[in-house]
Amino acid sequence: MLQLNAEPRAVFGKKVAKIRKEGKLPAVLYGAGKKESLPIFVNLGEFKKVWAEAEESAIIKLKGAAGSNISEDVMIYDVSMDTIKGEPLHVDFYVIDATKTMTAEVPIEFEGIAGAVKEHGGVLVKVLHEIEVEALPKDLPHEIKIDLAKLAKIGDKIMAGDIALPSGVKLITKADMIVILAKPHEEEKVEEQVRTIEDVEVSEKKGKKEEEGAEAAPEAKK
Repeated sequence: MLQLNAEPRAVFGKKVAKIRKEGKLPAVLYGAGKKESLPIFVNLGEFKKVWAEAEESAIIKLKGAAGSNISEDVMIYDVSMDTIKGEPLHVDFYVIDATKTMTAEVPIEFEGIAGAVKEHGGVLVKVLHEIEVEALPKDLPHEIKIDLAKLAKIGDKIMAGDIALPSGVKLITKADMIVILAKPHEEEKVEEQVRTIEDVEVSEKKGKKEEEGAEAAPEAKK
């Protein structure tokens, strides 16, 4: 299990910006067994490393320093990002109860080669990139693998209900939801109108002559 160190946080508002410069990332802890949310700090560098290794449904041990009452199994629930710098600004950690089932979005990993593409020249349309499941925290899969070999011909599709889930894992996503399908390759015909410099010059000369003709034309007699 991945581990991340944490410390209680008593700094809020604009003062947090100064702490961020020291390499600390503000976060909040809530969930099972928590009547109130607990503001905390984690080390930014450590978090980025754990976040890169953790899957969406991965369980992380959040542990405080000696004397701290922070010792929780959590999941990364939400990460607020600085859209300019691409750095995390704030993290929500959700405390889990190992004895109770929970729902989570699990990413789908497609593997193998589809006969519909290799032999029939089709294309694959991925409709879902993750599915929602329910399980005990220890049984939550980090990813769901789907073998593309099942898409042998054009028109074949895989539904959420077709996915073989590990023992103890229940599908929450609607079973009739399409996950991926094979369709014919359709070449788009794009008609482009190309105007050369000569075309523009001819057009401008024509317009100029028409304007001169209009100016020279006599007024109609009443």
